[in-house]
Amino acid sequence: MTYTHDKDSSRLSVAPMMAWTDRHCRYFHRRLAPSALLYTEMVTTGAVLHGDRERLLAYNPEEHPVALQLGGSEPADLAASAKVAVDYGYDEINLNVGCPSDRVQKGRFGACLMKEPDTVRDGLKAMADVVDVPVTVKTRLGVDELYSYDYFRDFVGRVTDGTGVDTVIAHARIAFLAGLSPKENRDVPPLHHDWVYRLKQEMPHLTVVLNGGVETVDQVTEHLAQVDGVMLGRAAYHDPWVLARCQHALLGGGGPEAPEDVLPAMTAYLERLATAGVPVKHATRHMLGLFGGQPGARAWRRYLSENAHRDDADTGLLDGALAAMREVQAA
Repeated sequence: MTYTHDKDSSRLSVAPMMAWTDRHCRYFHRRLAPSALLYTEMVTTGAVLHGDRERLLAYNPEEHPVALQLGGSEPADLAASAKVAVDYGYDEINLNVGCPSDRVQKGRFGACLMKEPDTVRDGLKAMADVVDVPVTVKTRLGVDELYSYDYFRDFVGRVTDGTGVDTVIAHARIAFLAGLSPKENRDVPPLHHDWVYRLKQEMPHLTVVLNGGVETVDQVTEHLAQVDGVMLGRAAYHDPWVLARCQHALLGGGGPEAPEDVLPAMTAYLERLATAGVPVKHATRHMLGLFGGQPGARAWRRYLSENAHRDDADTGLLDGALAAMREVQAA
């Protein structure tokens, strides 16, 4: 598949989420939303350059279009990592300038880089200069004391000007580097979707994607009236069927009509994993929310949780979980 980053391809995406959006999660999400852009978990430049690349970077060909999110700050390391990613076939390289965790700060990447716009600019340009796929940046609205619409706008302008980068994904909250945990940083700071709207109005040449606090198809639709794209995070993980609803409502259809429609493909995927010696629980853990809100959803979750470790779980696991749910519905 040939992928170019334009406003249409940015309309719906799934956020990079540590410990969640691994290759098995992305395979599942692709079954739900054929047109969504999927992102990896953040991978550091050190890991790409010196770690187990196959473990870190391998993915299923069905995942395309898929973007690699990098964490790092040294332009040379970012450029080298981006070249490795392109060799692996990734469709986009994204720089993380939004994660506020202590570990990320110690590595001098993530949200702390909002205090170093020139560093971000140099890193983005270094990557864009050496790869022929889109390079993008994911940021917050501000960090610590550097928090105003003017700072956010000027930061975006500074890091994109002359770099070859024209797509910005904005998590519509401030990041606090101390005093809040990463989880609290995703919930406590107030959302300012209006700042992201205004950025698009003032910088129409940029492709602007909004992230943060988006949970429903109606909300996605509302935001798309103001910006080029919407990135779903935890909502897509806990209620994955929202991806199929978005596919049908906003992306021309082509996705499954009902949650159970994805089960044959996922059963075949479990069989692939088992043949390769990979425990199927690595995939089924991402499917717990597939029937969220339906009667019997708890039985579905319980069956998967209690049986995914079995040696024969690749063959009848999903059918068994569905049957357990149907039994509750029929009672």
